[in-house]
Parts: sequence; C-alpha cells; structure tokens
Amino acid sequence: MYAIVEIAGQQFKVSKDLKVYVHRLTNEEGSKVSFDKVYLLDDNGTITIGAPAIEGASVEAKVLQHLKGDKVIVFKKKRRKGYKKRNGHRQYLTQIVIEGISATGGKKAEKATVEPKSEKAAEPKAPKAPKAKKAEETATEENN
Repeated sequence: MYAIVEIAGQQFKVSKDLKVYVHRLTNEEGSKVSFDKVYLLDDNGTITIGAPAIEGASVEAKVLQHLKGDKVIVFKKKRRKGYKKRNGHRQYLTQIVIEGISATGGKKAEKATVEPKSEKAAEPKAPKAPKAKKAEETATEENN
C-alpha cells in the first residue's frame, strides 16, 4: 500500500515504515503528525484518485529529528570582469517515518479507468483532394 501525499508544499510517494526528509516542520522531535492532503491511494492494485484530495484519508507520521542538509555551493562568475561570488546553502530539514496510511472516514473517490479508443478514431481518413493549380499554370497549359 502506498500513497501520494503533500507534505510541507511538496508531494511524496510514501508507504509504511518509510523514512522521508521533508522541509522543516514546526513539530517537536518524537511527536506525531498527520497529513490530510492525500492525492492518490493504492491498496494492493485498487487505485483511488482524489479530486483534488481524498476525503477522509490521512497519513500518520512521527518526527524523528531536525537537521540540516548537505551544503550546496553557489558560484557566480562573469568572465573578464574580475567578478566572482561564492556562497553556500544548507537547507533545514526534518526526518519523519511513516507509521500508517488510513483511508477511513469518508467515501472513496471514483477509480481511475482507462477506456479503449472509440472505433471511429481507428478508421483511416479519406485521402484529400488534389490542390487546385495556380491561375498562371492553367493559363500556360491552355496556350500550349
């Protein structure tokens, strides 16, 4: 079972016992958090898609720790001008572990189905009529 859920403005594909690094959350370490914006839910091949979110579905997680990500170097340079600028950036992150995915409390949205193409679309189109000749070409052909 997996779900696509929005956490801190980004969408993640999550499943039970998965550790995920997300943008910094305000919750304390060790606390539990619930995410209600579940956009897709797969329960052993039964796919439920929300419009935009699935009503009653939620993802439960536990905050493990707050940390900083790897340093990213930002280097700017303009050639022949003597301009160089070097900056570093470390993103503040939160590590969470997904404890469970629940789809209770509401009715399921319509299931996604793939319909076969209609038979009309499969028929070949009739060939186009030849283009009309220009007036100059027809006049020269008549003179000959």
